[in-house]
Amino acid sequence: MQVFLKTERLLLRRFTGADVDDLFDLDSDPDVMRFLTGGKPTPRDVIRNEILPRFLSYYERYAGFGYWAAIEKSTGEFLGWFEFRPPEGGPDEVELGYRLRRSAWGKGYATEGSRALIRKGFTELGVRRVVASTMVVNTASRRVMEKAGLTLARTLHRSWPDPIEGAEHGEVEYELWKADWEQREAAGREGFPSSPGGQGTGA
Repeated sequence: MQVFLKTERLLLRRFTGADVDDLFDLDSDPDVMRFLTGGKPTPRDVIRNEILPRFLSYYERYAGFGYWAAIEKSTGEFLGWFEFRPPEGGPDEVELGYRLRRSAWGKGYATEGSRALIRKGFTELGVRRVVASTMVVNTASRRVMEKAGLTLARTLHRSWPDPIEGAEHGEVEYELWKADWEQREAAGREGFPSSPGGQGTGA
């Protein structure tokens, strides 16, 4: 197991070809997929032939960035994944995302993993700006972003060929600049709001 990052309760490791079943189970929960596909599951062959190969390819393209399987330290259970990768170009700007099993919601795992990735990005990986996006109506995911230190940057309205419920309200983009994070660190606030918790849905 190639561990990328450890937190108090989580191990973030590289995905492997053996993770198809866990990803399929994750994407088969209608509640997990509610704000992504309207609750539709991802077919197993799509995970095996498209999604997992894409996850694995990032490790070769970008050192220190990509998709990371989230494992609960105390049980060894697969909880879901975190995304921390440049959308395009270099690592100055990275996109933060997370998708966790329903059993892991409300326990602060999404916030804990996000904060750790942000810290590593700013202190070790040369990141200058972290962005994250979700649907306007996905209040749980937005709350995680705020607890991880990000602030609302803009609201977007896009046209989708097959929009899901809530899409008419648009999407929100949150951001956190390294300079702002460093100011919070210097002020002795640990860089983030102190309240724990958060619900990991897709972002």
